[in-house]
Order: sequence, then structure tokens, then C-alpha cells
Amino acid sequence: MADLPIETIFEILTRVPAKVVGRSRSVCKEWYALLSTRDFIRVHCSRSLVSSNQRVLLIDDLTCSVHPIIFQSYDYGPRSIVTLPFDHQNNDVSILSHLNGLLCVCLNHTNELLLWNPTTTAFKRLSTPDSLGIYINNLDAVGLYADDADDYKVLHIKRRCGVYESYVYSRELNFWRNIPFLTRQEYLSPNFYWSPGTFCGGTMYFTLCECWVGGTNVVICFDINSEQFKEISFPPVPSTGFVQGVLVNVKNELHMFATTGWFEITIDLWTLKEDYWIKVLSCPPIPPISLSLWGDITHYVTNGNWFVMTKLGKLFTIEMDTKPFEILYPVTWFRGYKGAVFVETVVSPSI
Repeated sequence: MADLPIETIFEILTRVPAKVVGRSRSVCKEWYALLSTRDFIRVHCSRSLVSSNQRVLLIDDLTCSVHPIIFQSYDYGPRSIVTLPFDHQNNDVSILSHLNGLLCVCLNHTNELLLWNPTTTAFKRLSTPDSLGIYINNLDAVGLYADDADDYKVLHIKRRCGVYESYVYSRELNFWRNIPFLTRQEYLSPNFYWSPGTFCGGTMYFTLCECWVGGTNVVICFDINSEQFKEISFPPVPSTGFVQGVLVNVKNELHMFATTGWFEITIDLWTLKEDYWIKVLSCPPIPPISLSLWGDITHYVTNGNWFVMTKLGKLFTIEMDTKPFEILYPVTWFRGYKGAVFVETVVSPSI
């Protein structure tokens, strides 16, 4: 391709897999410079966000592996073992958020936050000597997003000693800064549990749920442009059992699977329209999954199937169409603290 115009080389290489881009950087100095530009990485990332580039990352006590996805059978392909490039103890890594091939993870033995690209193996530590970038499980919340200037940022909401603080880390500036966060005093109670952040349409969304029957449940919204927080209501679900809301971005529209129940669980699917929730469908009570096993509904694929992971790692899919769904089927797909569905890109965790 030496005789091709640089514009043609750009168009060709923005369409090849991320690992091919990595190898192509060693062809010559000109290619290395081209493939390292911000424009190339941005265009390549936008063209990589397709299902064929999705991979499943699984972490257990002994191995970290990456699997391709066989969409015809909802199964994994042959795994590739990945060596974690940072210090860890028995793979004690929790995955908190992901976006465009970057994972925001926590090292549980030090509580440090990191940005990590499993495809390129590059990573960036976000912790500082003054304890910024330190994540405490069950107290904090984290969300990863990109602003209009293509700066990847981490929103970290911290609950410490009866006070909420919020910080935003900028990849561009390599710096944490404090932003105002005022909320109700009762939300400081450790009985309130934050979900990971879900980025959708210029806003980061979190569910905040009280951990008992009849407790308070709300949604906290963070506008990434104004950097203002606001609270919106939870969908009007029954409060006769435990309530869990799982947020999902589907084609840049926010959806929530709201689960309620005790020994039997009812699931309703809602979509957000201008701060109001509209019910999409309901299902009858589902008895086979006990409350102690219930986990997250985690991913959406184009044929309309939604996927569920229990806390013990058992996987289910919900087959959906225009009528209410009735059955959960086993599959092998999930996003949880010990795994993620991510897209292979060359997005760097640092500038």
C-alpha cells in the first residue's frame, strides 16, 4: 500500500480489527504516526462498535480470559488467556464500568481505580497520594463517559464519614477535580446501594435503592455538559418485596428492568421519556430464580434477547417479542464485577 494516498490508507485501516492496527504501527514511522492520531483512533473506534468485535472478558482466581461470541448459539468461542498487566492478588479485580473498549476497574487489595484496555493491554492508575481515585465497595459509585471533545472521564461519587463528595477524572488533563453534589441527608445511610453508572444521551444515570422491603428508590442523573445532578423518580413498581432497577442503554435510549418480589419475582421493562417512565412490557411472576440468586440484566442484542446473570454466575436469557416473556433460558453472556462484554478498540487509557 506504499503508493496509495494517505487518505486511502486511513480509510482502509480504520476498518480493520484493533489488533491489526497494533501490528500495523510497526510497519513504518509514517504509519505509526498516522495510527496514533486522535482522528484515527476516534474514527476506528466508531467503526469498531459492531457485534463482531465484541468479546467477553472473564476473571476468576486463577485466570483472566477473553472469548469471542458465537451469536448463533449465544456461546463463547475459544478463549485467549490474558495476563493482567498491573499488580494484583489472585486476580482481585472488580470491573465497575466500560465504554468503547476501556474498562474502569478496581484493585480490591488496594482499592485503586484504573483505566484498562484489555485489547492493547495499556492501563492507567487513577489514584493519587491524597486518596483520590480510591474506591470503596458498597459505599461508592463510578461511571465512565466521553464528552463532546472526546475526552474520556470517570465520575466517582464517594460516601465518607457522613458526607458525599463527587469527583471527575479527565484523561486529557490526567487530573481529578471536585464538583458540587448536594443530595438528601437520608441517602448517606449505608442502607442505600448505588448501581454502576449507565451513560446514555449525554447523561450518566445511577439507581439508588434502599435495601429493605418498602424502602426508597430513586434515579440520580448527572448531565455531563452542565455537570449538574438531579433526582428523578423510580418507575411506579410495587413495594411489597425487594426492588432492583437495572439500567440499560439501548440505541441511546435509557431502559430499566425493574424487578420486585420475594419468593417470586416480577419483571417490568420501562423506558425513560423526558424524565418520565413508560412501561414497555410486563411479565408474569417467575418462580425458578430465588431472590438469593438474583443478579443483573446486563445486555441487549439486536434480535431482541436480554441477558441475566445471577450472583453465583449462572446465566439466563429472556426471549422477548411483542408479548410478555415467560421463561428464562440458560446462556453464556454477562457483564458483572468479574467479567464484561467489551468491544476491541485501540482507545488509550492515557494521552
